[in-house]
Amino acid sequence: MHVAPVGGTAVQDHVALAEIELCGELIIAASAADEDRLSLESIDEVLKVAEERGASGG
Repeated sequence: MHVAPVGGTAVQDHVALAEIELCGELIIAASAADEDRLSLESIDEVLKVAEERGASGG
């Protein structure tokens, strides 16, 4: 059995960190929303979906 050594050897998963950040943004937006649920448009705005689509040309 191989056990990772203690201290300073953690591998960062940048995709996972980005997903956690997006989830946090959604939680903040949902808690600040006046409605019971965020609209799809609001979710797209928080996740910057339109900006990504524009940047990818689609």
